[in-house]
Amino acid sequence: MPAPNGALPEEAEAFLAAHPEIEAIDIVLHDANGIGRGKIIRRHELMGIYTGGRHFPISILGLDIVGEDVHETGLIWDQGDGDLRAWPVPGSLKALHGTQPARGEVLMSMYHLDGSEMRSDPRHALARQVAAMAAEGLSPAGAFELEFFLLDPDTAQGVRPAAAVLDGRRSDWTEVYSVDHLHGMEPLFSDIYRAAEAMGIRAETVISEYAPGQYELTLDYRKDVMQAADDLVRLKRIVRLQARRHGVVACFMAKPVEKYAGSGMHFHVSLCDASGRNIFAEAQEGTWNDPLRHALGGLRATMAESMLVFAPHGNSWRRFVGQSYAPVSPNWGVNNRSVALRIPVSPLAARRIEHRPAGVDANPYLVAATVLAGIRHGLKNRIDPGPETTGNGYADESAEAAAIPRDWREAIAAAQGSAFLRDALGADMHRTFTAIKAAELDRVARWIADVDYALYLHTV
Repeated sequence: MPAPNGALPEEAEAFLAAHPEIEAIDIVLHDANGIGRGKIIRRHELMGIYTGGRHFPISILGLDIVGEDVHETGLIWDQGDGDLRAWPVPGSLKALHGTQPARGEVLMSMYHLDGSEMRSDPRHALARQVAAMAAEGLSPAGAFELEFFLLDPDTAQGVRPAAAVLDGRRSDWTEVYSVDHLHGMEPLFSDIYRAAEAMGIRAETVISEYAPGQYELTLDYRKDVMQAADDLVRLKRIVRLQARRHGVVACFMAKPVEKYAGSGMHFHVSLCDASGRNIFAEAQEGTWNDPLRHALGGLRATMAESMLVFAPHGNSWRRFVGQSYAPVSPNWGVNNRSVALRIPVSPLAARRIEHRPAGVDANPYLVAATVLAGIRHGLKNRIDPGPETTGNGYADESAEAAAIPRDWREAIAAAQGSAFLRDALGADMHRTFTAIKAAELDRVARWIADVDYALYLHTV
């Protein structure tokens, strides 16, 4: 049967002809947690993926963070764990850099056997919001920022920054914006850039960030938000693989070290009309227009019930600390890194919103889908964003700030009861995602952590 998403066998034929050295291909489907799951196929199997898809069990989209079935998703025994059909995402077949033997990678998306979308696939959730925008005459563009830690693989002395791969030099200082410090990781970053280029990902600036061992990679602004999300998930995989090849660990936890800043996944987004004009660009600089204000209003109004998407794990909530560059209330401001919704300094034509709540552990497809839905909500209902926050956004003590969930448990409850989030993600994706999060909360609640022994073993 022809691929329901338009994937063509000619793409595979051209790839195989251009890469006679490639022996195998990773076929990768991303689940609710953004984890790439799939198979490694041999070269001779690739054409069959494009002409007939590949059967995957439906349960692959109902797994928790450690790969265990979550029965409450309804995707396991309720449906007999039957097979569905995954199809390659058009244009996503690429060569991997530095693998021995040589391998390729292709992204996959899940469909029912009759060719209809399997709506617990996060890519379909984002595609629905992009399509809804298109029906309203709008086209979203955007880019994600990727913050992460490079850590020593030897944890016998605790979690600590990785030594420089160039010469083994070690620093336990923050080293924020230090160019000389970046030189120590230059061989690793060179491989990351080469691998990104092989995948058509325009990775740009690298920064030594605001914690020992923390770095940031920025990505080129994409006119296609789906492409921006694809770039992010693939870049994470590239960084993790190349770090392993250089003997260090790439960590994408939101808050791996207690006393230092966590890692965000800021999402920059703008909207263009049918003529290609950025509708957020004001006529006179600094006089914010209604579309921008209403988009901010919608994002503020829906942020509390959406926080589980932006902070999906227990560790995610450790990132939200005052004076940490992670937002703690749904405020907005201009050129201000203490707020949740920032309007960066930019030329008028590049006017955009920087959405800052999401941690790097979030699923970019779900983040983008939720942000677009929030913007649509604001535009449709002409929601006023309230006054701009100036100065220290961490001093916000408004009722709106207090309404944000205080922890993971509250965020799960807010998401479960949210009609907005159900519509933003689609009913199937909403059910799947919230069921997985509730199951993970139960797993963590049962876990007897080291802190229990430290506090209570000899005292109670």
